[in-house]
Amino acid sequence: MKLISAIIKPFKLEEVKAALAEVGVEGMTVTEVKGFGRQKGHTEIYRGSEYTVDFLPKVKIEVAVADGVAGNAINAIVASAKTGKIGDGKIFVVPLEEVVRIRTDERGETAI
Repeated sequence: MKLISAIIKPFKLEEVKAALAEVGVEGMTVTEVKGFGRQKGHTEIYRGSEYTVDFLPKVKIEVAVADGVAGNAINAIVASAKTGKIGDGKIFVVPLEEVVRIRTDERGETAI
């Protein structure tokens, strides 16, 4: 089992959600986050003063998937979140040792 965490641009959320549903991902957690990578933010002018915006708004999507679905899920996220411009985001994949569905006490891949 794998936990896939993707940091994407907020306006791409619906496209990514639809793409993941197409490959069989049934659930996800979405969090509004702020951060920066290589782009290091940008400068803006507000009321005549220039200031630097370090932390840009992003969306973090987390999905737990079976090993056999992980590759398709990653490809779906990349294809639907890509704009080709700086700041498209990152995907992190980590192994899951155990998953437990609290309501039924199911464990492992059946709990996903």
